[in-house]
Amino acid sequence: MPKLPIVSGSEVIRALQRLGFIVLRQQGSHVILRRGSQGCVVPDHREVKTGTLAGLLKQAGVSVDDFIRALHA
Repeated sequence: MPKLPIVSGSEVIRALQRLGFIVLRQQGSHVILRRGSQGCVVPDHREVKTGTLAGLLKQAGVSVDDFIRALHA
């Protein structure tokens, strides 16, 4: 499993949108995304910690490899 990169919340949202997620709503600095029955909450911060990123990818059902590919697409 590749190491998770340090990215901003907006970069995470952009990568998840490339994977088919849509933004449902935003509450403060947290953006709620959904794809089918899978959903996740992304903190729109300058830097998303790697533990937080790992948790939200697990919540969304996205593999690290798929996320990194979408991040660099």
